[in-house]
Amino acid sequence: MSNTASAHPATKNTASLPGAEVLMRALQEQGVEVIFGYPGGAVLPIYDALFRQNAIRHVLVRHEQAAVHAAEAYARSTGKVGVVLVTSGPGATNAVTGLLDALMDSIPLVCLSGQVPSPLIGYDAFQEADTTGITRPVTKYNYLVRDPETLAETLHEAFAIARSGRPGPVLVDLPKNIMVGDAPYVGAGAVTPRTGKVRMDPERAAVAAAVAAMKKARRPLFYTGGGIINAGPQASETLRKLARLTRFPVTSTLMGLGAFPGTDSQFLGMLGMHGTYEANLATHGCDVLIALGSRFDDRVTGRLDAFSPDSFKIHVDIDPSQINKIVHVDLPIIGDVGRTMALMIEEWEAQSAYEHNDDLDAWWQQIEAWRSLDCLRFSQDQAPDAVIKPQQAIRRIYELARETERETYVSTEVGQHQMWAAQYFQFDAPNRWLTSGGLGTMGYGLPAAVGAQIAHSDALVLDIAGEASTLMNVQELGTIAQYRLPVKLFIINNHYMGMVRQWQELLHGSRYSESYSDALPDFIRLAESFHAKGMRATRLDELDNVIREALAHPGPVVVDLCVAEGENCFPMIPSGAAHNEMILGPEQEERGVQVTREGRALV
Repeated sequence: MSNTASAHPATKNTASLPGAEVLMRALQEQGVEVIFGYPGGAVLPIYDALFRQNAIRHVLVRHEQAAVHAAEAYARSTGKVGVVLVTSGPGATNAVTGLLDALMDSIPLVCLSGQVPSPLIGYDAFQEADTTGITRPVTKYNYLVRDPETLAETLHEAFAIARSGRPGPVLVDLPKNIMVGDAPYVGAGAVTPRTGKVRMDPERAAVAAAVAAMKKARRPLFYTGGGIINAGPQASETLRKLARLTRFPVTSTLMGLGAFPGTDSQFLGMLGMHGTYEANLATHGCDVLIALGSRFDDRVTGRLDAFSPDSFKIHVDIDPSQINKIVHVDLPIIGDVGRTMALMIEEWEAQSAYEHNDDLDAWWQQIEAWRSLDCLRFSQDQAPDAVIKPQQAIRRIYELARETERETYVSTEVGQHQMWAAQYFQFDAPNRWLTSGGLGTMGYGLPAAVGAQIAHSDALVLDIAGEASTLMNVQELGTIAQYRLPVKLFIINNHYMGMVRQWQELLHGSRYSESYSDALPDFIRLAESFHAKGMRATRLDELDNVIREALAHPGPVVVDLCVAEGENCFPMIPSGAAHNEMILGPEQEERGVQVTREGRALV
């Protein structure tokens, strides 16, 4: 949705300022502390205004896509709205991938884009682009400001829209003449944002009906998503209380990891395409499925007609458009997921006692039997000169990072390493896991680490990456160097676009078409050229020492972990398969799990 900003009825302003100063004042009133951006001709008045103030910090990235990813991670790790500043034309178009990434993963952003002066719009001026037209499909809302009277109101409204309801990115296109001309300032309190009707409080009757269904459950399951994290840290605490009260098992989407403690015995791990055996089979076999802040995306559901086929489905979401969009549910609840779970706790305690504890105990026994398969088990040759398995590398990064007892944030790129990180890292708190879920954007992780480290200067920030994804935005090593950010980049280097190679092996007869990287840089020398420490491990006996040294180093580090090239990420639900048709790793098959000729587990 987009809007050419025109005059709104609002409180008359008492002072006029240059448009760029109005922008600075609005950002300060909105509590903005950091902007990620890259200058250009159309936004020079804004950069001049930035230069003449000290309240807002600007972080100079090396590419506009990276600016958006950094702002995404800043927002995701803090709960604040991320802010991006780009110039007109290519500056704005370079930001499109990041904006779509933020839209898919419900990240609150405000992107400020420069535009040619209003009289030149439509005349193919230098670095002109129809930015609002281009970004309409990739933003929650966007604006072209043509009237200086509306500038301040538009900016306040943009922030309100970005953070309201289901969060998302909002773009404000700012013609240069609006930034240099005078404009009135209107405070946020004088603006009534057009955010639409957002139902925060669910209908009590619907919550009562949901709890009544939960009380009848014999094989229940909480299916949790990123909406819980977007609802704030209190929502994660409420989820933990609800799970303790009910004793129901909990699974999570990729974006929901950390909302429930990964080390908790009630947590079954991630579900979906590369989810755990126990989480997927519990999803397939449950009789009441309670979806909390999740949207039933295709990487979770597998074959739709076989998704949780015998369950009564309850869906809690703040976005009405998500209800029955993909999976038909029996009981929808529209509202803030945190408030809804708090009401579920009240109703659970108010209604009659749960009478199916014996059935729930039997359900847990079945889950423990599935869990005993140890679906994430892998074989690592323990010889000192053995080739490092990628699972071993990531598991040891996790274990050794925990030993530091530092607050840790983990970003990833996209591919096999992303799934292994989701499997082997166990997040016990929300907002620590930063990854591209819906869009699956290679090149996300390194700039995301920048955003997280800017937000949390004393924290340990790790980017788990693949060598192919690293090269997508490798220039952000320059940003890391300029701001002396102690980011630790661990490259799981198998010379392949690993997930592409895996699919080619399993589904395309091992025809490895254009998935091998035959001309990689020397990552140690590359790191040193960007003023970072470069390290490498090529054999098992080097792994722990290299990781420990990297974690202890006070500055940025690039670690090239050379791992087994042909390793696949399991479990895996092939496209078009159901949750009980997983492909398991060779270790599980050796333990007697029956599989079809295609390698799918028979359950």
